Amino acid sequence: MTTTDWITDIALVLVVFRQLREGRLDLRSYLIPLGIVAFVASQYLHTVPVAGNDLVLIGALVGAGAALGVAGGVYTRIRGVDGHLFIKAGAISAVLWVLGMGARMGFQVWVDHGGADDVGRFSATHDITTSEAWVAAFVLMALTEVVTRLATIFVRSRLALREPQLPVGPRPAAAALDRTV
Repeated sequence: MTTTDWITDIALVLVVFRQLREGRLDLRSYLIPLGIVAFVASQYLHTVPVAGNDLVLIGALVGAGAALGVAGGVYTRIRGVDGHLFIKAGAISAVLWVLGMGARMGFQVWVDHGGADDVGRFSATHDITTSEAWVAAFVLMALTEVVTRLATIFVRSRLALREPQLPVGPRPAAAALDRTV
């Protein structure tokens, strides 16, 4: 792995840690992760192989990325306060994000440090025709995880805007009691 590989992989893992602290949901919340995966895709996704079972591999990892992304978006807390939305990644969301992005990085490290022969045998046995299929599968998995997580957060944020929002200041005890009944 090159220095650029390490930086981009670590940046993708660390994106979720930015959201462990509650912050305002704004355009940056969407653009930063999308920018990182767009950079990764532009650097590594040169082709999408379609021979043999390449598309099966790609489809399986894209499906895993979609499942991780939707689940991560569901386990992200979104709340409205005075017309503003705030977001906070929960522990489950963070674990899912690190699992998805970390798996890709772990696979790269494993292949670079002795796993290449095992991947080659697996590929031959399962009719995966080229190493580009693995690259495409993992890059598209990451892209799908990011896009589905952000799409889930976006849909949930629109729903949160429809719910009654909390005022910023303290509420009188009687008003708080009326809302609970």
